[in-house]
Amino acid sequence: MAEFKASHRYAPVTARKARLVADLVRGLPVNRALIVLDRAPQRAAQMLGKVVRSAVANAENMAEIDPNHLHLAVCRVDEGPMKGGYKRWRPAARGRAMPYRKRTSHMHVTLATAVSENSGVVDNTSPASAGSATTISDDQPVAAKDD
Repeated sequence: MAEFKASHRYAPVTARKARLVADLVRGLPVNRALIVLDRAPQRAAQMLGKVVRSAVANAENMAEIDPNHLHLAVCRVDEGPMKGGYKRWRPAARGRAMPYRKRTSHMHVTLATAVSENSGVVDNTSPASAGSATTISDDQPVAAKDD
């Protein structure tokens, strides 16, 4: 399974707000995720959409994979450093001063090729599993009922 990554570091949005958007699209196919991100009203949705489009471009350029067969395997938002440090202050109670906190975040997206629908399903029709499978005949009761 091929993976293609893209990231946006030092994005000027808080990680808490961006995680709400990332939760919307995690695990979706790329086409559906881009539709959701284009219609989401949050500012982080536009930034995350650019990261997804960059990962799709990486997939097309590196492996020439059709984007219709990709899905968002990992969509993660981590906290970044404070932007600008403590340059500005706002008044607080009892004559104190509190700094403006301009938070940043790091957005990471990993695309993977779509997994077949039957993966993870046990095939009971194979000869190897025929000996271990239990069969129920028509003349045997499935479960005894206590009346």
